[in-house]
Amino acid sequence: FGFSKNIGFLHVLCFGFPLSIFFIVINEFCERFSYYGMKAVLTLYFTRFLLWGDNFATAIYHAFVALCYLTPILGAIIADSWLGKFKTILYLSIVYAIGQVVLSVGSISDLTDQNQDGSPDHIAVNVALSMIGLILIALGTGGIKPCVSAFGGDQFEDDQEKQRSTFFSLFYLSINAGSLLSTLVTPTIRASECGIHTKQECYPLAFGVPAILMAVALVVFIIGSKMYKKVKPQGNIMLEVSKCVGFAIKNRFRHRSKEFPKREHWLDWASEKYDKRLIAQTKMVLRVLFLYIPLPMFWAVFDQQGSRWTLQAAVMNGDFIVNPILIVIMVPVVDSLVYPLIKKCKLNFTALKKMTVGMFLASMAFVASALVQVQIDKTYPVFPAAGQTQIKLINLGAVAATVQFQPQLQNVTVAPNEANNDGYDSNIMQEFMITSNGLKSLALLDTTDLHEVFSASYAIFCVKDKLSINYFEDVAPNTVHMAWQIPQYFLLTCAEVLFSVSGLEFSYSQAPSNMKSVLQAGWLLTVAVGNIIVLIVTGASTIKEQWAEYVLFAALLLAVCIIFAIMASFYTYIDPNEIEAQLSEEEKEKEKKDQDDNEKAAEADSRM
Repeated sequence: FGFSKNIGFLHVLCFGFPLSIFFIVINEFCERFSYYGMKAVLTLYFTRFLLWGDNFATAIYHAFVALCYLTPILGAIIADSWLGKFKTILYLSIVYAIGQVVLSVGSISDLTDQNQDGSPDHIAVNVALSMIGLILIALGTGGIKPCVSAFGGDQFEDDQEKQRSTFFSLFYLSINAGSLLSTLVTPTIRASECGIHTKQECYPLAFGVPAILMAVALVVFIIGSKMYKKVKPQGNIMLEVSKCVGFAIKNRFRHRSKEFPKREHWLDWASEKYDKRLIAQTKMVLRVLFLYIPLPMFWAVFDQQGSRWTLQAAVMNGDFIVNPILIVIMVPVVDSLVYPLIKKCKLNFTALKKMTVGMFLASMAFVASALVQVQIDKTYPVFPAAGQTQIKLINLGAVAATVQFQPQLQNVTVAPNEANNDGYDSNIMQEFMITSNGLKSLALLDTTDLHEVFSASYAIFCVKDKLSINYFEDVAPNTVHMAWQIPQYFLLTCAEVLFSVSGLEFSYSQAPSNMKSVLQAGWLLTVAVGNIIVLIVTGASTIKEQWAEYVLFAALLLAVCIIFAIMASFYTYIDPNEIEAQLSEEEKEKEKKDQDDNEKAAEADSRM
């Protein structure tokens, strides 16, 4: 242990590490628990509580994720240009926590359940609160995303490179630990029952626990306040890069006639206003950003494990979680076993090649999900065509027969007006009892998209108006077990390890020292664009079969994978540190030359 007091903060050391980083690591664990825990049950909340259709729920889910990855740009600008990292994290964490609380309150069915039937009487209130909560969460989690890890790195001195490297490993571990624990806990909480008037799936607590963890994250971060090294805002390098690029394009357009000589690179047209170092660094960044162009398609596929794959699992038999467990297993296996074996085989498995293989595996994961979906579709009942209704007659002996208008297998199909003169909607599952007074309706239940959400269905019949209830299984439970999803999750997890980790490594290694945040923002932007692609496809697609949509995404990603492989083959790896050292040397020589010229000019003036 060690202790020293520096200007503006207490520099406390624990085993050679600044004590402040432990507050940051705990804060990140709680924040990631809060985010991934909430997101793990979000799609089911949309479909089962708000009663949205699968396509609309998928669209809103991916719109939310896209917003979470667009706001980091805003957070980086605020932190670097205005508030600094500490205040940005503090203020946006408060917004984040409020958003989690609002979402939790919005999921309470008793909030507007005046008739106490277990369903909200004014669902618009729940929807409005949920959307407000999600927007606040997106602003919070996105805004602090580019700040927390960089703020942790700021706590170390220049001679603590080894400790800083260990911190980033601990930081990444806290992210995975928070994600794993939350995706195990919150779905279990959701499956429990709670409520004042009626017991049902407990979304308020499933969202409430992440809200509590976010509040804990905020408190922990504030406790370490006096120990933090707070670097003042230095100006946003992203804005400088944007201005440099904009000026180069504008200047090139002004001098487009042939009388002006061509320059080696189009960015060199910015040399009239910006120094050589900034232009050279911007060139390095743009080379990497160009390779980012195909990457959103990977995220369009990857993030559907939280939407389409969750909905797929909801109609399957079984109840277990695959992805977080596989992630924890695969990361060390790949790092300690797979990569060393490849190295021993003397194969040049570069970061870009790893990313290419990752894209291919993600494509194959969606092929696997399509095959699973085909098997699920085989278990669905045959539903009546438009304008038709299926009926089932059950012989109750001496008692009058019961007629039920409901989707059934192996039943006679008749037109609605032949079965019912009262004009009931054929899209409504109706239970009727034939009595001496005619056809009497017992129950109404909307079955729109029933084939996408059912696990089993039962009809209930009352005999002679007595409290004697008979159950008949109408639709058998789905027999396709969730274990069949393991191959697709395994492939997608391998893809994530190869693509995401290698992409971050590549971006960091190819970025100039003062522009790593620019590439971090660019990387996060590809995630946002990927989720926007899902929004566009699900909104514009006329594909009715889910397996066909999976095949479409697999084909698109495979095509993009080939394009990326071609682009990567033309990329030349560089060493930014070497280039920057060379620029520094040139600047020193220029300064020395200018100094010598000034001295010679001064001597000449003194002689005169």
